[in-house]
Amino acid sequence: MALAHTDLVSVTKNRNPITCSMGIMAHNEEANVGRLLQALVSQRTGTAVLTEIVVVASGCTDKTESIVQSWAERDARIRLITQPRREGKAAAVNRFLAESREQVLLLCSADLLPEAESIERIVAPFADSAIGMTTCRPVPVNNPNTFMGFVAHLLWGLHHQINLKDFKAGEMIAFRKIFQRIPYGTPVDEASIEPAIRNAGYGVCYVPTAIVHNKGPETLSDFLKQRRRIYAGHLALRDTAGYTVSTMKGSRILGLVLRTLDWHPRRFLWTWAVALLEVYGRFLGWCDYGQRLDHSIWEMAETTKGLEPELSTEQLAA
Repeated sequence: MALAHTDLVSVTKNRNPITCSMGIMAHNEEANVGRLLQALVSQRTGTAVLTEIVVVASGCTDKTESIVQSWAERDARIRLITQPRREGKAAAVNRFLAESREQVLLLCSADLLPEAESIERIVAPFADSAIGMTTCRPVPVNNPNTFMGFVAHLLWGLHHQINLKDFKAGEMIAFRKIFQRIPYGTPVDEASIEPAIRNAGYGVCYVPTAIVHNKGPETLSDFLKQRRRIYAGHLALRDTAGYTVSTMKGSRILGLVLRTLDWHPRRFLWTWAVALLEVYGRFLGWCDYGQRLDHSIWEMAETTKGLEPELSTEQLAA
């Protein structure tokens, strides 16, 4: 069962508090982790009560841990867990699952920035006991007038359109704590949680008003690193758990592209260039999966770090 946020208006009128724990997975995120923590402690909430913010720092060699520790001294909700060596995001998520205290959990990477009411909006649907998982709407800070910025906005725009009709978790999620761990080798942690929630009989919900800002890759190399890893992970999820995420359906994505095609000459050409890149990235992911390459500890896409917006707040909100 997938519900749109508009289906839950009556649910969110229930002001009984929903306590939740936030888990942040970080590897060398000194450029953004402080800004993320500032955004979290400054959230405007009513139904949601964020009782703890757990940062799992994995094999960090920069100032990530010292920044988090400094914040922990200012806010008792913030707690640092250090993994001396990098074990992969799934291992960090599992550590958070073991350490978290609440029954509603949030997950996000340290390279995101949620808007002021995003936590309230992504948690409020849990007032309905039938809801087991929610996801947000990522909006890139990249300038869409550059090719790589156009790539980021096109892909996340398609992600939004798919989510309005189906469900595809991404970037920041919330879910009920009904399992103890996710597969340690998975490079797609959000997608691995989806079948666990659905198979337990819970509904899932996309909350497009819960906006988080991210940064898309600025180089073709970083773009392909991401796309091949994600596709290889989705193939593994399909074959091991029998679960196919909604974005695996190429015909659906092509249909969306055709219905929303921009006929401006430059954007028209760029759209088909992105399509070819996506096909190539999926081909590389298919090859990686066939060769059983391990993507659980992936090479970082460095150009996705640092969220100084290339656009004004008004442009990002447009």
